[in-house]
Amino acid sequence: QVQLVESGGGLVQAGDSLRLSCEASGRAFRMYAVGWFRQAPGKEREFLGSISWIGVSTYYSESAKGRFTVSRDNAKNTVYLQMNNLKPEDTAVYYCAAGPVSVTATEIEYTYWGQGTQVTVSS
Repeated sequence: QVQLVESGGGLVQAGDSLRLSCEASGRAFRMYAVGWFRQAPGKEREFLGSISWIGVSTYYSESAKGRFTVSRDNAKNTVYLQMNNLKPEDTAVYYCAAGPVSVTATEIEYTYWGQGTQVTVSS
């Protein structure tokens, strides 16, 4: 069993940077790939990026590529989402998820989900 808790969200201005954290309980977390998703009001949940269990492989959506970076520290059971040059359209609830399939954008491949953290970007 793996439990995920996101943190680091908040209210920022356009152009700012923010780093989200996804902290997990359970040693099994180290064997899972982790993905980041977001959901804006009235929109479907959107894949952003994923990282393999050992951190060697990453995969990003076109919307995230270039501004967002996923990394992980297995010694701390934590995965990060670094977001740079934030825009008002990045306003959403951000979720992390863990699953056994490496670097996938497919939601059903992820077994465990966090509760999400709100990111609001003002113009």
